[in-house]
Amino acid sequence: MACSHCKGTGADGGTAYETCSTCKGSGVVTRVMNTILGHMQTQSTCPACNGEGRSVTRKCSHCSGEGIVREEEVIAINIPAGVAEGMQLSMSGKGNAARHGGINGDLLVLVEEEQHPELFRDDNDVVYNLLLSVSTAALGGNVIVPTIDGKVKVTIEPGTQPGKVLRLKNKGLPSVNRYGTGDLLINISVYIPEKLSDSERSTLAKLENSPNFQPGKSVKEKIFNHFRKMFD
Repeated sequence: MACSHCKGTGADGGTAYETCSTCKGSGVVTRVMNTILGHMQTQSTCPACNGEGRSVTRKCSHCSGEGIVREEEVIAINIPAGVAEGMQLSMSGKGNAARHGGINGDLLVLVEEEQHPELFRDDNDVVYNLLLSVSTAALGGNVIVPTIDGKVKVTIEPGTQPGKVLRLKNKGLPSVNRYGTGDLLINISVYIPEKLSDSERSTLAKLENSPNFQPGKSVKEKIFNHFRKMFD
């Protein structure tokens, strides 16, 4: 960052400098060459002052005349809502300081997203996988699901099938360009018990032959179409 003792000039006290005698303060030198085509004039950066137009007569002891010192600065950054992995934020003038009072560079901040334990992002939509018990999927009920703003109650209709997606409007992430807000997509999965007691096995065996426990044609078509879309 710029040396506070010399205000970035590199001169002791910020005033121990004089106009460059080589370029007379212009920062450039002009050369005239005689050629067969006549006089040719060229300009280049003054080698005596490196184009600054002035020369330091007494260097600052804190920065050794460089005008910059190595220090850290803690700054506050405004993170806009909806930023995504890989986006880059720019803080003007907060990069490395330039020698002898030049223009500071910019600080570039690369955004990395930390994975949420229950939700994952699909553009501005947020996806949650809801695992239902067989009884809740069959009988329906109310369940609590997480969102980016907290938890909400969702009603499960009786006979809800695995693979169904419930959509909660405007419960996703806002667009970083302020063009709307995404949705929360709740993907329904149904848990099938891996182990059953004798009484549970007997109960299910009795229900096996019930017409309501046999998938109909419409259900098979829905599952087939959903499966086919996964490969489109």
